[in-house]
Amino acid sequence: MKIFSRAQVYEGDKITIAKEGITSADLMERAGISLFNWIDARIKRAPVLFHIFCGIGNNGGDGLVLGRHLINHGYNVKLYIVNFSDNRSKDFLINYERFKQTTKDWPVTLNSESDFPDVDTNDIIIDAIFGVGLNRPIQDWVVNLFQALKASEALTIAVDMPSGLYTDRIPQNESEVVTANLILTFQSPKLVFFLPDTSKYIEQWEILDIGIDSEFLANTVVVSELIGKYEVLPLYKLREKFSHKGTFGHSLIVGGSYGKIGAVHLAAKAALKIGSGLVTAYVPKCGYIPLQTAVPELMVITDSEDDILSKIEFDLNIQAIGLGIGMGTSETTTKALVDFLKINMIPLVIDADGLNILSKRQDVLEFIKPDTVLTPHPKELKRLIGAWQDDFDKIEKAKLFSSKYKVVLIIKGANTLIVCDSKVYVNSTGNPGLATAGTGDVLTGVITGFRAQGYSALDAALLGVYLHGKSADIAVEHLSYQGLIASDVISNLGNAFLDLFMQPELPLPPVDLEDASDSGT
Repeated sequence: MKIFSRAQVYEGDKITIAKEGITSADLMERAGISLFNWIDARIKRAPVLFHIFCGIGNNGGDGLVLGRHLINHGYNVKLYIVNFSDNRSKDFLINYERFKQTTKDWPVTLNSESDFPDVDTNDIIIDAIFGVGLNRPIQDWVVNLFQALKASEALTIAVDMPSGLYTDRIPQNESEVVTANLILTFQSPKLVFFLPDTSKYIEQWEILDIGIDSEFLANTVVVSELIGKYEVLPLYKLREKFSHKGTFGHSLIVGGSYGKIGAVHLAAKAALKIGSGLVTAYVPKCGYIPLQTAVPELMVITDSEDDILSKIEFDLNIQAIGLGIGMGTSETTTKALVDFLKINMIPLVIDADGLNILSKRQDVLEFIKPDTVLTPHPKELKRLIGAWQDDFDKIEKAKLFSSKYKVVLIIKGANTLIVCDSKVYVNSTGNPGLATAGTGDVLTGVITGFRAQGYSALDAALLGVYLHGKSADIAVEHLSYQGLIASDVISNLGNAFLDLFMQPELPLPPVDLEDASDSGT
């Protein structure tokens, strides 16, 4: 699903208006009706009082349309104009007049704290103050209004965006953002819905289709995209009947040290479980017996050293290598990795200590083969690309790094980001249960397994991150967040594959038994 920028949102509105021969007020009406339909379907005429707070721009106009339709359908509505400026948008004024023609209970204008209404906990607040168009400092009394609404503890629904939240930068003051329980956003999600710095403002969100031109939606190039089932399904490669284990590639998992062989165990087993035809582990001697005993499907070769990797040398036909998990950062191992990177031409997935070594020896980055996949968690990323001011700065630095070294950068965390050159993909699967030891090693194995099967670096990253998260989502349904461990993610990868091809169940049409009897069926 495409994530449009603020400029693209405005462009989509403009193109829709021109192609359909409608006015901007007509499009606003469409947006307001979509809000009403969503609310009406769920509230079902319950005797609740709506407090609708409207700004004086187009977001406020959306709120006016919603208020008018709620009143026309018998709901109790109190509507307020948050008068933070003398400038009103044209469509706001149109719908302000339409609202006044609907009811004798005209909007109340708020000019200061003395005008604030009383809101009961059982009421519903509609935030239609700023939306995506915020481009000015917020006045102190408006900030105090936000805090008063929060203090009411009433259910709060934001129209398109919580007021005070920007589409392209992080708020400096948490109090300057409306606390919304739900965001009803138009046509597509916004990137700020998925970032750690803004997660405190995002509880739930849903998309409302307001009929933006389909050709614009299909053809507009975006720099951010939300990845779900229907984005990754076309990436999957079907297996032919007469294929064999050699068809699906040979993965090599390189890593481990004394006390950290489990990381290799998890990565190697994940590579097998995701479909790699063959998997070999390259580990210190101390890992031989544990791996041969624990994973009978796995082949193992060892370094000459007992406890660490002293070199990375093998005589195998390998299609992809997952490297770095549990290997440590000793001088000997660092030299082994650097020497290997200088000569390697096999597709790579680098994680954990492999990344930590690269952070210390950034001169070695130039030796990394293009289309290598790097899988850092936030601290590893910071060591790799440097500190950042906020999430938007982090994304820009990640893009520059990806472009410079021609790598795919996976930023692990809630809503894992996959950065490839100048584009960012936001993963939609996964949950807090993944915050446990070894799940990153599993992801390394999954992506390595896909690379061995011939998937491109980007496709392996997208499909791997999605299925890794989906496996965890399936597992926690019966294990809980606390009960999930990395092995459970591996165990449920098959179920994640099955879910990928599962179609949603559609309700059967009602059957008129009398008609069926008459027709002889």
